[in-house]
Amino acid sequence: MKKTVLTMALCACAATSVQAAEWSDTSIGYRTGSRFREPFNGENIHKDILDLNHVSGYSYGTNFFNLDVLLSNKTDPSAPGASSGAQEFYLLYRNTVSLAKVSGKAFAYGPVSDVGMTFGFDVNTKDDAGYNSKKRMLVLGPTFSFKAPGLLNVGIYGLWESNAPTNQFTGVSTPRYRYDTHPMLGAVWAFPVGGTGWSWEGYANWIASKGKDEFGNQTAPETNIDMQLLYDVGPLLGAKPKTFRAGFEYQYWHNKFGNDSKRVPGASASTPMVKAEYHF
Repeated sequence: MKKTVLTMALCACAATSVQAAEWSDTSIGYRTGSRFREPFNGENIHKDILDLNHVSGYSYGTNFFNLDVLLSNKTDPSAPGASSGAQEFYLLYRNTVSLAKVSGKAFAYGPVSDVGMTFGFDVNTKDDAGYNSKKRMLVLGPTFSFKAPGLLNVGIYGLWESNAPTNQFTGVSTPRYRYDTHPMLGAVWAFPVGGTGWSWEGYANWIASKGKDEFGNQTAPETNIDMQLLYDVGPLLGAKPKTFRAGFEYQYWHNKFGNDSKRVPGASASTPMVKAEYHF
């Protein structure tokens, strides 16, 4: 399954390289925190996260690609009774086609500077004791770009999601289950903090209930907010500006993966992190 995620990552990279890039930014990063949670696990979990990130613009729009490798400590075990932590690979790809670029006509109105159509996918695989997620999700919907001193995009998307988990405690594998098609309201931003060298960036997603889960439980609306305050330390190290960045990250995740925190321990988390990244 990890090979599947890595293969899809290579395909996403190939898709971005086929289109002639007008601009691009590729980075590798590391972040870490000790207050992560997972559904049905009420303990705090320490995770080290490595990421590969790419964003680029081409003649008809933009590409975004991110691969996270999440390494848990033994509080989130890789198998029942294991002293080693779980490993997860999470891949996300988005392509936004600008209606203004395609048509040659302006799609600006009031605070909106452009309208695009976004499509993409999420894929993950995780080896843990209780669930072993094999998520597959398609994403499609309009994205609105706003006039702002930086980047501000807001989109309304349809989600087509499925999973095929395996419980290592019982040895039971669940056939791939497709949730109800459901909407998501998402926002992405990146604002420079004056001329200080700091940048405030992040995303916020509100995801509606996806109906019953594969075990017959009603899912709940999900909120995932992740923001970071990063400083451009490149000039301090004798490197080009925006080469090295470091700072702080915070994630609030309520009803994670649609699990209702009123009945599921570990379904909500408030997680501070530290982060560093290098841009090629």
